[in-house]
Amino acid sequence: MADFASSIQGQLKSFDSRFASNGFLQQLEARTKLPKSYLAAGAFAFYLILIFINVGGIGEILANIVGFVIPTYLSLIALRTKTSEDDTQLLTYWIVFSFLNVIEFWSKTILYMIPFYWFLKTIFVLYIALPQTGGASLIYRTFISPVADKYIVKAKKSDDIKDAVHGAASKASGSSIHN
Repeated sequence: MADFASSIQGQLKSFDSRFASNGFLQQLEARTKLPKSYLAAGAFAFYLILIFINVGGIGEILANIVGFVIPTYLSLIALRTKTSEDDTQLLTYWIVFSFLNVIEFWSKTILYMIPFYWFLKTIFVLYIALPQTGGASLIYRTFISPVADKYIVKAKKSDDIKDAVHGAASKASGSSIHN
């Protein structure tokens, strides 16, 4: 238990040092006399409590905000990197998130019977959104890929089809088409 507490304290200190130059958090820290990390942890806990109690159906919108905001921010960062590893992770996330939303749309009446569904969805979305967990890759490999592989045209076949279409178009128009 002491290791867990010291790990949490280390994370909080890391958060404080990472956001030391953030003007908004500095002002908030000065007004409340609480460290930035405690303010962020408190705000996150309050957010989760709002989702948990789901007053007026607010849990649905808050759960979906988590599902869009964090990955969108990470996607914007990934667009500026040279490697494709983060791109692959985020594309996998968006596929899993899309499947979740389609299933959710078609089963909404059943979902309202599940207690604390939006809270559980938020925890799940955080699990698949954060790259540290590898959740999106696991869900994709376990559930989506086996089904999708049956219906996706193999790369070789699609390249052959694309070449045949371009060839036919070239013959018909009498000119070459560029890829």
